Amino acid sequence: MSVAVVRFPGTLDHVSALAAVTGIGGQAQYAWHADDELPQGTSAVLLPGGFSYGDHLRPGAIASRSPIMAAVRRHAEAGGRVLGICNGFQMLCESGLLPGALIDNDSLSFICHQADLEVVDDSTPWTGDAGAGDTLSIPIKHHGGAWFGDAEAARVVLRYHGENPNGSVERVAGLANATGNVMGLMPHPEEACDPLLGSTDGRALVKGLVA
Repeated sequence: MSVAVVRFPGTLDHVSALAAVTGIGGQAQYAWHADDELPQGTSAVLLPGGFSYGDHLRPGAIASRSPIMAAVRRHAEAGGRVLGICNGFQMLCESGLLPGALIDNDSLSFICHQADLEVVDDSTPWTGDAGAGDTLSIPIKHHGGAWFGDAEAARVVLRYHGENPNGSVERVAGLANATGNVMGLMPHPEEACDPLLGSTDGRALVKGLVA
């Protein structure tokens, strides 16, 4: 059983995403946006960051309508785990697998720095190693990462702690669907899995793919 890391034209973070999965002892393989099915033996799906289709129309909009996303939806509806990071989060919102939308940062500029995240919901598969109120140090790098939606109706998993770098409603940094098997977040946990990168806090989230 392995994690399918889906690649789209413009995907940038597929290599580090795959390395993060294998680095915690999981198996991973790439899937292609034009495929009708996920690779045989797929146990979980990771939608990595980047600028799929050059962010034309809206970030994640075209990718959400790629053939592979129909297979991702079937996987999610059957209870399979799906993690969307940055552009992957945008795809999940555009496809309706997660609520709300990601809009431009309130600064209208690209931001790239380490961010502190507060764990709000520790009952999901993605936060098994972290407790409510814990703080995770994970980098962010995006231009259109401000989540907009009804935070009261959404299952918020992570909030920005101490700052709201992009203007997200209620400082939302990551959320899950009602059943918890699908999660999206703008920060990049795959870039916080190795001590050489300054933090290993991302492992707690990536482990949700291989648990």
